[in-house]
Amino acid sequence: MQGKKYFLTKEGFKKIREELKELEKQREEKIKEGTPSIFHSEEIDPEFLSFKEEMEFLEKRIFELRNILENSKIIRPPSRNNQNKVNLGAKVVVEVNGKEKEFMIVGSLEADPSSGKISNESLVGKALLGKKIGDVVFCSQPKKTFKIKRIKYEKA
Repeated sequence: MQGKKYFLTKEGFKKIREELKELEKQREEKIKEGTPSIFHSEEIDPEFLSFKEEMEFLEKRIFELRNILENSKIIRPPSRNNQNKVNLGAKVVVEVNGKEKEFMIVGSLEADPSSGKISNESLVGKALLGKKIGDVVFCSQPKKTFKIKRIKYEKA
């Protein structure tokens, strides 16, 4: 996980930061409640084991989120003269089998194909990156041809 760069939209960065704050708050509340005793009549107390599992989950997720935030880069629109190419953050309208579809190219953490957000690391995302309006892109998985109709970027 260390060393990897995470590309996030401003909204994605904000969501991760909010989740981190919420988990840190939950951890503090658990600590304030106190640790259940480890033993209950010579056997390990199930309540203690549950507490330990919850704390381990919280610590692991907090570590992951901090790592993502420390190694993230906010997706910004490219300069005006490069907005004719597909890049991270682009909304791309393509023609597939005679129908138009719109995709937004995002980092892998925010990818959600059902809502039209595809990862720059996916086969389709990789195939579209760097292409211009009018370019035809063939993707082997799924076997489809994409013709780029429009490219747009939202203002930073």
